[in-house]
Amino acid sequence: MRNRLICTLLLLLVMVLPSAGLAEGVVNVFNWEDYISQDALDLFTEETGITVNYMNFTTNEDMLVKVRNSPSSFDVVFPSDYCIERMIHEDLLSPIDFANVPNLQYIDHNLLNPSYDPTGEYSVPYMWGTVGILYNTTLVASPVTSWSVLFDQQYQNNVFMMDSIRDCLGVALKYLGYSMNTRDPLELNAAKDLLIKQKKDGIVKAYQVDETKDKMVAGEAALALVWSGDAQYAIDLNPDLAYVVPDEGSNIWVDGMVIPKAAKNKANAELFIDFMSRPDVAQMNCNEIWYSTPNVAAIELMGDEYRDNLTMNPTQEIVDRCEFFLDIQDFIQIYNTMWLEIKSA
Repeated sequence: MRNRLICTLLLLLVMVLPSAGLAEGVVNVFNWEDYISQDALDLFTEETGITVNYMNFTTNEDMLVKVRNSPSSFDVVFPSDYCIERMIHEDLLSPIDFANVPNLQYIDHNLLNPSYDPTGEYSVPYMWGTVGILYNTTLVASPVTSWSVLFDQQYQNNVFMMDSIRDCLGVALKYLGYSMNTRDPLELNAAKDLLIKQKKDGIVKAYQVDETKDKMVAGEAALALVWSGDAQYAIDLNPDLAYVVPDEGSNIWVDGMVIPKAAKNKANAELFIDFMSRPDVAQMNCNEIWYSTPNVAAIELMGDEYRDNLTMNPTQEIVDRCEFFLDIQDFIQIYNTMWLEIKSA
């Protein structure tokens, strides 16, 4: 009880104090579409005097190309786990001075020093989640429990797949009983052939990313491969929709905040990362985008609605059958060739 009281008092203190004194300048932020609260951005500027120059990307691969080609254009970037690993290997990131990020104390310690950033120097977790199937309960024959439904011919022209080689190939591998990170040529070719057959059978209605959630809300397909946050967004708008992480397992991912090595405004970047890690701000972002927050103090603020939601807060049993993506940069040409074969089938 005493510890809980102390934690509550600390939270209240953090929420009423600004992140820092007023500063000047800008911070160039490169983040996913629909992945932050505009109120949070406005509050950051109000409290610090720093203007947020906010830019969007739709895939890790698109983001990485832009950071490589123009590394000084961005101060804070939000890559996924395996892409953080790649950026570290390519020496694209600057170590974070955690003396300037005191709100790191609120991040779940289980997500610190992960395999993709083993020293914990380069990233701070922002959101996490799973990959699964969003489905319309009025348009499927039975409750969805397996990836097999995405390859079922009864759903011709009724499945949205992600426009992402990693996610599509990953779920095909899981369905076939293989690791999402396999490099076995026979296993990879089996997954590729399964996705080619899915395409040739006319099951795939489209390969897309951000459009999927709204199209599922509108009832334009029976099934979709989605990230958990997009699923929750859609479910909130259409009660006929449901989300599942199939029995075979899936991908669990973390999107982190990093600072490019060539960033022009590193001090402002660290101030921004600290602000985003503040419990009330993390709660604000979680309420806005409905992805899973790694901020344990924000979870307390979210209450039972969040804790009881399996889409946003999956059980340990669900987590245990999932795996992180590992970096495949030295294998990327093989993936790209397979993706071209799949989409041109």
